[in-house]
Amino acid sequence: MEFILELAIMIAATKIAGHLSVRIGQPAVLGELIAGILFGPAVFGLIDADSSFIHYFAEIGVLLLMFAAGLETDLDQLRRNWKPAFAVAVGGIIVPFIGGYAAAAAFGFGQTYALFFGVLFCATSVSISVQVLKEMNRLGSREGTTILGAAVVDDVLVVVLLAVMMSMLGSGEQISLGWLIGKKVLFFIIVVLASIYLVPLAMKWLSKLKVTEPLIGVALVVCFGFAYFADYMGMAGIIGSFAAGIAISQTPFRHQVEHKLEPITYGVFVPVFFVSIGLNVSFEGLGSQLGFVIVISAVAVVTKLLGGGLGARLTGFGRRSSLAVGTGMISRGEVALIIASTGLQAGLLLEQYFTSVIIMVMVTTLVTPPLLKAVFSRMPEEGVSRS
Repeated sequence: MEFILELAIMIAATKIAGHLSVRIGQPAVLGELIAGILFGPAVFGLIDADSSFIHYFAEIGVLLLMFAAGLETDLDQLRRNWKPAFAVAVGGIIVPFIGGYAAAAAFGFGQTYALFFGVLFCATSVSISVQVLKEMNRLGSREGTTILGAAVVDDVLVVVLLAVMMSMLGSGEQISLGWLIGKKVLFFIIVVLASIYLVPLAMKWLSKLKVTEPLIGVALVVCFGFAYFADYMGMAGIIGSFAAGIAISQTPFRHQVEHKLEPITYGVFVPVFFVSIGLNVSFEGLGSQLGFVIVISAVAVVTKLLGGGLGARLTGFGRRSSLAVGTGMISRGEVALIIASTGLQAGLLLEQYFTSVIIMVMVTTLVTPPLLKAVFSRMPEEGVSRS
């Protein structure tokens, strides 16, 4: 029953820390992330970072978080902003790749290791940005929609880039680039067709089952089914759950699902997800690499901000809106943690630098909420782009 105590600690800690964070004018998610650091092995050690229960709960939490984001996404707005989203994603790949490679090379890393750092810096996780934007009621704004769209494109590009790099460097099995890209295209074709023809019928028919809460049950099946399919096709599960949310948002059941989903998502699973990110932090052996950590953290923040912001600016966003979009792309979160672990196993990341990379990921994750709050607080409430 040890995990029950840990679950109670995590829920209580995130709610209290979130409240305190809001009281000092910061997004609640910042306090929730810090709670994970405090109660994890880095400080008090009250929660086991290697617990399989935390891993599974956190994975469900981020899937539900992105599912909820999909439910709230304005599909028409997303269609209108596909060009800016693509430009932001490309800018958020090119500039961080150059910055990551240059930073690693400056510290004497070999070609292979420096290239991997470039790929690592390209990662984007908008789960943190989604929560902040939701708190500020900006998730449906033009900037918020562009951030979400860019994150999907970014994830596809990074997965392809990582797979090709591992193949070329001999750290993974040889792959066909055509097949790799074909799988991604096939995923989106199947998801779009399922969203148009299958999901509405499933929601309509199965919601009539004479059981308790059939509607939310069917919605969760769609969410987890899409997430599994995304993972099976070599993409992040959060893209699948986000697509599932968009699919259900086009049905008459959108508001019912949204209303019933929130207690499950934000009451239990999302708090565990936020804590799990903080649990990855460890300060062992950090002293000898402090300068390295400071440099790569600064480069990681600045390059995403510049790359994403430049993509937005070139596609018609004003200065403040471009800054907002670039800021929303900064967090590396769980996506970078997965890439770092993959690189470590493939021999593309030296073990002695793994902790430094985790700290860099945490820095980008922790600075995103207050930066987003500061940028959006100076913009019009409706989130309209302006110069």
